[in-house]
Amino acid sequence: MTDADIRTVSGATTAAGRPGKRPPRAVRMSVELPLWKALTGYRILTLVYTLCLFALTYRQYAHPWGAGAYMAALTVWMGFTWRCTTSPERCTRHFLIGDLTFAVGGIALTPLVDTHARIMEGGPTLPSMWTAGAVLGFAIKRGWRWAAVASALVATANLVERQALARDTIHNVVLLWVASVAIGYVVEVARASERTLARALQIEAATRERERLARDIHDSVLQVLAMVQRRGATIGGEAAELGRMAGEQEVALRTLVSGGPTPRRTPPTEEASYGTEEASYGTEGAAFPAPHAERPAPTSPPAPYADAERREPCDVRALLAPYASAGVTYSEPGAPVELPAAAAAELAAAVSAALDNVRVHAGAGARAWILVEDEPHAVIVTVRDDGPGIPEGRLADAEREGRLGVALSIRGRLRDLGGSAAWISVPGQGTEVELTVPKGVRPEGGRRGRAGT
Repeated sequence: MTDADIRTVSGATTAAGRPGKRPPRAVRMSVELPLWKALTGYRILTLVYTLCLFALTYRQYAHPWGAGAYMAALTVWMGFTWRCTTSPERCTRHFLIGDLTFAVGGIALTPLVDTHARIMEGGPTLPSMWTAGAVLGFAIKRGWRWAAVASALVATANLVERQALARDTIHNVVLLWVASVAIGYVVEVARASERTLARALQIEAATRERERLARDIHDSVLQVLAMVQRRGATIGGEAAELGRMAGEQEVALRTLVSGGPTPRRTPPTEEASYGTEEASYGTEGAAFPAPHAERPAPTSPPAPYADAERREPCDVRALLAPYASAGVTYSEPGAPVELPAAAAAELAAAVSAALDNVRVHAGAGARAWILVEDEPHAVIVTVRDDGPGIPEGRLADAEREGRLGVALSIRGRLRDLGGSAAWISVPGQGTEVELTVPKGVRPEGGRRGRAGT
């Protein structure tokens, strides 16, 4: 197995985290493994073929006991080394050299134990088809260059054994050379592809983790910094300077988590610009007009949230019901709406982010409606408001500007759950957000969500 091998976990979806279940088993996956298994099978089958061929033509050899001694030695060698081709770690350089030595040595011994007439008639060498296995080992382990060298050695031994440029000998030699070089080249390309894929998976995993951290930062740190900046500007005095510094840190942190260059410190004359983030819906929750305690969501996590890291079913209604208030109408089915606990918590956090946007951008007098639907294969939560709506293209612009409310707190969470988030908005007629989560899923990596933040 190369250093680019991709490691997956077998059974992690159903066994991990449950008492009494067998722990996940690490499984290595590589395009090389089928080739090594095929080579092992080829060496065993060709050995059986070579022994059967020898048994059928035993009396035709000039020195049958000499040929039998080689066959016995070849069988013993195979008995001790057959596992060497089951994995790249076991297939060492010494084994490859020894295997090729048995192949070339058997070809060189053929004139000593067989009759000249049989050799001239195109009779098989002592190792016969088994020889190709030794060459293919070099191709899979070392690539096409070493395969070409091993093929050349075998070709030379065959020409010396035949003592003539016979058509069938040349045909077999060229066929072996082309096959081994082609397989070696394919293996090298496959290894390069594995390294590229492994690097892409690492980048994807790093990106997912960055988005997760950015989402959590948006749901907590950025909210607090924005609140401090706004309250400081309102109070004035020393608090205004503290608010200005909090605003600078909010902008710097927002730029950092969105992947852009960190801005320089803003001079005091620009402190008023931070308050403009509440002017349009596209800011997507950049500044929160009230601290956490003033939101409709409960200040402490609901009881089912304690089970978020477990996979037992959780009733989504218990997580969403606390969001109901004088300005938020909540509608739910009469029966439990179950999702894995972690997925339910992530869905609740996305609903919380959607309500934050309503409070910030639709105005204090706007109303919101939450509708929970339990479909056969998915749970759908719709958050609708009667605010001014979203101007066309504003969401895309806000995402490019590093605003994380829609991009990560809502869309990112749903994507990690294997679901989707769709916005329907007409200027002047409000906005509707439809959150869809397929059943039987949980957030990637088993991370718990943030309900009520």
